[in-house]
Amino acid sequence: MFLEKFSSELNNTIVVSAEQGSDFAKNISNDFNPIHDPLNKRFCVPGDLLFALAVERNGISEIMNFHFSGLVSADTPLIFPSKFSDKTTIVDERGKQYLEIEQIGPRIPNNKNVEQLIRAYVRFSGHNFPHILVPLMAEKGVMINPQRPLVIYQSMSLEFDRLNFAKPSLQLSHTNLDVEGKRGNADLHFEVFDGDQVIGHGVKHLILSGLRPYQQMAIDDMVTAYLESQSEHHKA
Repeated sequence: MFLEKFSSELNNTIVVSAEQGSDFAKNISNDFNPIHDPLNKRFCVPGDLLFALAVERNGISEIMNFHFSGLVSADTPLIFPSKFSDKTTIVDERGKQYLEIEQIGPRIPNNKNVEQLIRAYVRFSGHNFPHILVPLMAEKGVMINPQRPLVIYQSMSLEFDRLNFAKPSLQLSHTNLDVEGKRGNADLHFEVFDGDQVIGHGVKHLILSGLRPYQQMAIDDMVTAYLESQSEHHKA
């Protein structure tokens, strides 16, 4: 599978290095969040990679809920069970929980179409900033800290009308941002297509921390730096 180079197996655990996590974020998700930079002291493994690794091992269900309960540092040994139950947790060797997965209804194992769904979801998810979040923040008159931007992937839910598909893709349907002081709760709703037919829907929930009054120049600088990082990477 295409995920092999983004993790390693060590003593019956799965380990993601900073380089592997960053490579996945940049080359699969097109996500240039600074927290996925391998040189960042606050580096964490992309949540989309954890999602992808779980689905690769277990396939998909009619209804799936993913809840992230902790940031995974580089080289953290993670225990993925050999068989997933209706509720499965991903923990480290000390038992600290990072991801809970709930599955309801019929399931299908991993196959080439499920791989296409993984790719479609992480591509969609990687476009959160600036394409989706900047307009949301502008509408609410707030922004994240340009010096220490912090957007946390808290949860995601998927529900399918059918599990047989060939050309999955995702499209944003609507968004919402609730602001509570310096914290924001963003919901990004999307539809899942097979060709031109809607076959499911879902929502991704993000937490925005350190909010402050919106400043267009600061946002412009942040977006420019982000897009320049993308451009320089793809030129290399």
